[in-house]
Amino acid sequence: MALLFVPLPFVNALLLALLFAILRRNEKSHARRLFLLLIAVCCLQSVLVGVRWGYGISELRFALPLLAACLPPITYECFRGLVDEERPGLFRQAAAPAWAGMILFLLLVWPIALDATLILLFTGYAAALLTLARSGADGLEEARLEEADAAFRAILLAAACLGLSAAVDLFILLDFEWSRGSNAALIVSSGNVVSLFLIGIAAAIAGRARTENVIRQPEADQNADTAATEEDTEIVGRLDDLMKAQQLFRDENLNLARLARRAGLPARRVSQAINRVRGRNVSRYVNDFRIAAACQELSAGDLSVTEAMYRSGFVTKSNFNKEFLRVTGKTPDTWRKTETSSAARTM
Repeated sequence: MALLFVPLPFVNALLLALLFAILRRNEKSHARRLFLLLIAVCCLQSVLVGVRWGYGISELRFALPLLAACLPPITYECFRGLVDEERPGLFRQAAAPAWAGMILFLLLVWPIALDATLILLFTGYAAALLTLARSGADGLEEARLEEADAAFRAILLAAACLGLSAAVDLFILLDFEWSRGSNAALIVSSGNVVSLFLIGIAAAIAGRARTENVIRQPEADQNADTAATEEDTEIVGRLDDLMKAQQLFRDENLNLARLARRAGLPARRVSQAINRVRGRNVSRYVNDFRIAAACQELSAGDLSVTEAMYRSGFVTKSNFNKEFLRVTGKTPDTWRKTETSSAARTM
């Protein structure tokens, strides 16, 4: 009895479909729809790769490059939304269909240039993603502060995956030149499966970090000197007062743009002042307040660790535990036991 052959890209597509369903169920924000689209495109591309190279359906050789051409611009737009909420212009909105149209033209008129064009396309957008990440986690003004570091790493992962896709296309091109494509199926199945799945993972991570758009104020260019000024100290003092008086840190969706708006300052200026005065990024600055609040909740003894985590503004337990350990040098449970023992000895 013959066993049913299931190409590896089909397994990848199934995992991406599950990832899509999880993100769609847990994250219903309009701001995250583009990330869902990116995961869906990766899933569809995996299915097409599986059908084309797993079952030898050569007719799909025309559909694969068309869909592949849409992937880099969609990926870029997803992560660009973490940097600012500026509505993309007509050129950026039309990038995906424009590149697909270019690939279709090459398929019909100049197919020999197709592979080189795709390689340049993926490489160019990988470089564009790295440019987005040049300012680090603090440059992701629209990312939830708790998830900013993870979103930053997701951008780097997405850039690496686009670079990997370019390398896969290059290897396929060389394989057809040297061995008439005898290894093409293996190269495509392995390389594209990895890159598409990791892009989906990056989209899911960044999608969790994306917050709803807020009204932003125009930013002015600021001096990038590293030494703290009196103005920097004044700004951080104002932020400290806001944190204590209005408990802004308890907002789980707090991001740099919202914090700057509440302070009446450009987001870049807020980030610079915190970096210079406190020597840390905005995410850790806010998390310091959250951990202090969590310690107060835990010392009262009325709440569980999980309840204290949510009340202080954290969303994920892993990040809460990591930040708690960074600030206090102990896990939440250990800290609570230590505080309880100390209180008992002083009675």
